[in-house]
Amino acid sequence: MQTADFNFELPPELIAQSPAPARDASRLLVLHRDSGGIEHRRFREVLEFFRPGDVLVFNNSRVIPARLRGRNAASGGQFEIFLLEENAVNDWQAMVRPGKRARVGVEIILSHAGNPSEIRATVLEKNEEGHCRLRFSGTKNIFEALDQVGEVPLPPYIHRDAGAPGTGPAGFDRERYQTVFAQPPGSVAAPTAGLHFTESLLEEIRARGVQICFVTLHVGLGTFLPVKADTLAEHKMHEERYEVSAETARAINEAKREGRRVLAVGTTSVRVLESVAGEHGDLVPGSGRTRIFIYPPHDFKIVDGLLTNFHLPRSTLLMLISAFAAPGATRGREMVLSTYAEAVRERYRFFSYGDAMLML
Repeated sequence: MQTADFNFELPPELIAQSPAPARDASRLLVLHRDSGGIEHRRFREVLEFFRPGDVLVFNNSRVIPARLRGRNAASGGQFEIFLLEENAVNDWQAMVRPGKRARVGVEIILSHAGNPSEIRATVLEKNEEGHCRLRFSGTKNIFEALDQVGEVPLPPYIHRDAGAPGTGPAGFDRERYQTVFAQPPGSVAAPTAGLHFTESLLEEIRARGVQICFVTLHVGLGTFLPVKADTLAEHKMHEERYEVSAETARAINEAKREGRRVLAVGTTSVRVLESVAGEHGDLVPGSGRTRIFIYPPHDFKIVDGLLTNFHLPRSTLLMLISAFAAPGATRGREMVLSTYAEAVRERYRFFSYGDAMLML
């Protein structure tokens, strides 16, 4: 399939720059895959679509304050650092901007509240993608210092001025760009479908006989990137770390054997479940890395329903939900793009802080 097949026009004003006033106050579009029928609901009405015996799977990865700012120790030029993955203590892969100035050997003095800190980052090497390997000094562990010097790694389509309220330690993005059930830290982007849920809503879901389980997938920078290859087969998917607990694997395997539904919250949860099932058949507990790229046609082994946000044109996430709209076929693309056109007409909010879509 061609990448251009997954393009659509989106009015800029529908790109949500801030979350709904309350986590569960968003709108919900429900797509019934068998008929193509659409319902327009409030998010709290998602309860009506759950059945006793369902298993609802969330990604519980915690977003880290991965955006750092600093100055070249020699020239004073400004840098922005976006942490990607830890190699070892004080040894990280990162995206550094402006990239051309981030030459091997450059030393960057990190800023704290606009003032220079004692922490420095030295560029050790650069890879083919232009990402830098950084060594941090002036702190025992930069990971433990991120709450003081780091900012919320908001997606590039959400605009905040440098140091503006919301980006710093006390800003509202610190709380809202994080799920209420977040646990192991490691993501540089939120698993945004989970942002709609409150603790009280989760309790109501459990009270309806729905079992809630968690997987972990540490969301990487690639989730923001559009597919640039002309065809989907040419695209190289970004790699992300995942973990599946024994409790989650057991609950999902039992549900599948008994004919009960497994519903995934977010495309990241789908990627974990389908990666592990694709390799082993049943789910097995453990950790690993996945580059799974799901696009039409794709046969889903685990997931029976999907709750997700509205995604970027030409993104791997849009391709995944197009595959899910019609498993094993290619007509899901037309169904999803038609549904998105309806969402645009109805003024749904798109992307990370946007509204939600339930596919059943």
